[in-house]
Order: sequence, then structure tokens, then C-alpha cells
Amino acid sequence: MQRLLIACLVALALAACNEQKEHTAAAIHDRDSVAMMTTYGVNTLISDSGVIKYRIVAERWEVNTVKNPPRWSFIKGLFLEQFDEKFHVQSYIQCDTGYFYNEKKLWELRGRVSILTKDGLRFNSEELFWDQNTHELYSNCFSRLVTPERNLQGAYFRSDEKMTKYFVSNTKGSFERGDFSNDRDSVADAPDTVKQNIRPRITPRQKLSL
Repeated sequence: MQRLLIACLVALALAACNEQKEHTAAAIHDRDSVAMMTTYGVNTLISDSGVIKYRIVAERWEVNTVKNPPRWSFIKGLFLEQFDEKFHVQSYIQCDTGYFYNEKKLWELRGRVSILTKDGLRFNSEELFWDQNTHELYSNCFSRLVTPERNLQGAYFRSDEKMTKYFVSNTKGSFERGDFSNDRDSVADAPDTVKQNIRPRITPRQKLSL
């Protein structure tokens, strides 16, 4: 009797073992892949058409060619300097988070975006796009511009790459008295051009026309 009971218990134990399921994770595919390169403490020079034009400083730089679209990611902040042909610093850009989409040649900057140009113009916003194909900058967020002559802020910003010609919608700010002409609501006789609510809103895909 005792032997029969032991045999039954052994049979039940074996059956229980056979019914156990192995728990495994799903297969990893290319679309789930992490960055192919992650670099810390970055301080490097970037060339364009064989000419050194930029310096990148970042705490963390990720390169991912699997994501669609492929991109560089700077999730710990980004500092970018631009040089002229004689390797003099023309301007700088910094932000909390940055992305560069290689195929589109498009920069997406987010979080405390700050720019200083060689002409002393300062720009601040929470968002900025830089299209290197069209040589344009634009932002759909509240933006503030400060120059030696005026102080502007508005809900939409668009500019050429050098920030010498720009458009700000819903503008408010302070100007010098001589900036205004008598018959139109725009800034006149200035090295940079500012137009205030005198034409429809420009979408990011439209060509800059100033």
C-alpha cells in the first residue's frame, strides 16, 4: 500500500513537471534595436562639404540608424558652435535636448533653446527647427528676440539661417522710435527685417520670403 502511494506521488510530480511552461521574452527585431553608438563627454568638430563649420559639445551622443528616420540624439543637452571660413566663431546654439535627422538634414532642438549670433541677436524659445537644406530656422512656440535696437516676442518665428531676416507673428515688444514709418506697421531702415501680422501665417514647409 505504501509503495503504491509513493508511486502515485512520483507520477503526479512528473506530470506537473511536464506541464510547466517556459517563460521567454519576445524576439528582438531591428526595429527594437537600441542606438548603434553611444558616446559620453563629446567635444568634436563637424565638417560640411569638406569645410569645418561646427563644434558639438554634449554629455551624451547617441547614433541610431535603425529608427525611422535615422537620427542623432542628444538627450542630455547640446551646445553647438558655428564657424566662418576663417574658423572664427559666428554664433552658438544650446538646448536641453537635441535631435539631428541625417537624411533630412534637419535639427530639432527642445527645452531652453538659446542662440547668440555674431550681430548680438539673442533668441530664446522652448522649440526650434533648423533646416539645413533650405537654410531656415523656425519655431511654432513662444519665442523672444533681443537685439541692440529692439526687444521682440511672438507666437511664431521664422528666419534665414544667419538670423538677419526674420518674421515674428503676434508680435509685442519695445522698439526705437525711428524704427517705425508713418504709413505701415513694420520696422523700417534696420539691418534685419521684422514684419508684424501683415500677412497670413507661414507653415514650416513654405519657402521663406522676406
